Amino acid sequence: MKEILILGSSGSIGVNTLNVIRNFPERFRVKTLTVNSNINILEEQIKEFHPDLVVVRNKHSADTLRTRLNGKCEVLSGDEGLTEAARRDNYDIMVSALVGFAGLAPTVESIKLSKRIALANKETLVAAGELITNLCKEYKAELLPVDSEHSAIFQCLAGENPAEVDKLILTASGGPFLHRRKETLREVTVAEALNHPNWKMGSKITIDSASMMNKGLEVIEARWLFGVSKDKIVVVVHPQSIVHSMVEFVDGSIKAQLGLPDMKLPIQYALAYPERLKTTGQRTEMPKIRDLSFFEPDMEKFECLKLAYDVIEEGGTAPCILNAANEVAVSKFLDGKIKFHQIPEIIKCSLDNIENHRVPGIDIIFECDRQTRAFAAKLFS
Repeated sequence: MKEILILGSSGSIGVNTLNVIRNFPERFRVKTLTVNSNINILEEQIKEFHPDLVVVRNKHSADTLRTRLNGKCEVLSGDEGLTEAARRDNYDIMVSALVGFAGLAPTVESIKLSKRIALANKETLVAAGELITNLCKEYKAELLPVDSEHSAIFQCLAGENPAEVDKLILTASGGPFLHRRKETLREVTVAEALNHPNWKMGSKITIDSASMMNKGLEVIEARWLFGVSKDKIVVVVHPQSIVHSMVEFVDGSIKAQLGLPDMKLPIQYALAYPERLKTTGQRTEMPKIRDLSFFEPDMEKFECLKLAYDVIEEGGTAPCILNAANEVAVSKFLDGKIKFHQIPEIIKCSLDNIENHRVPGIDIIFECDRQTRAFAAKLFS
C-alpha cells in the first residue's frame, strides 16, 4: 500500500489521480490533499478519501474549512502549509500537480526525503532544472514524469541505451489556433483561447497550449528529465493527439507511445512504476484511427516556443525569467488586461531587462522569480 500526497487535488491532474486511486484501493491510499481555494471540491474529496491532512493555500478559505470540518481533519494553510506537508515523512509518493512556480518549494522538500515525485508541475524543472536534478542525485529521489509527452518518452526509453538516443520527438496538438494566420491572433478572445480541441485542462495550461508555450516549457523540462541537449529535442505538430511522443535512435529506428488523450494512463504509470496495472477503461482501437499527421511548428507564429529554445541556450536564470513572465502574462490575458499577442512581448521584455544569474542557488531562483513578476506586472498596465 502506497501513501500518496497530492499537490493540487482540485485540478485536472489531481482529480484524475484520485480516479486512479479509486480504481486501485488495495494499492494506493490518500495521505494528504492540497488545493488553492476550492474547499467545496476538497470537502467532497475528504469525505471519500479520508486524508490525514489537507492544505488550502488561501488562508481565509482554510479558516472556513476548519470551521466546517470541526476537527475531523488537520488543516494547514498558505505556501508554508504546502512546504510543511511535503516535509512530513508520512507518504511514499508526491503527485506534484500544482500550477506554476508554487510547486518548486514543496518538491525540493520531498526530494530531500528521497521520495518518488510524480511530476506534472513542469515549471519546477523549467525554473530550477539543474538544481532539481542535482538534488535528486544527491538524495536518491525518483523523478517520474506525468505529462503525457514526457511519460511517452520515458516509456519509449525503457530498456534502451541512452547513448544510442538520437532525438526526443515531442508531439504537440497545435492548440486552437493551429490553422489561424498570425495576424489574426491579435483579435482572439479568452473564450477562443480556452477552447482546446483535444484536452480538458485548467485555464493556465490551456492558454499555454494556445500560445505553444506549453510545448516550450516541455522542451526545457525534457532537457533536464532526460539529460539531453536542446538540439536533440524536436517538436512536431500532431493534431490528433494519439501519438504522445517518440524517440529516434542512432540507427534511424523510431519508438512511439500511442493512446487516447487520457491523463489517467501516465498518472497510473508513474504511481505504479515499474509495474503496469490492468485497467478496464476505454482502449485505443487502431482500426478507428484513420489519420495520423505530423508537421513542423510555425516558430514565427508561435513565438513562445522559439523563446523557450532560446533560453535553454542562455541558461542560468533565463528559463526562470521566461516562466515567471509567462505566468504573469497569461494571468493578465485571462483577466482581459492584455491581448493574446502581447504574451510573448511581455516575456521578451522581461528577458531583456531582468539579470540572468549564470549559476543560481535556490535563493537566487526565488528572488529572480519575484523580480520578474514585479517587472512583468507593470507592463501594458
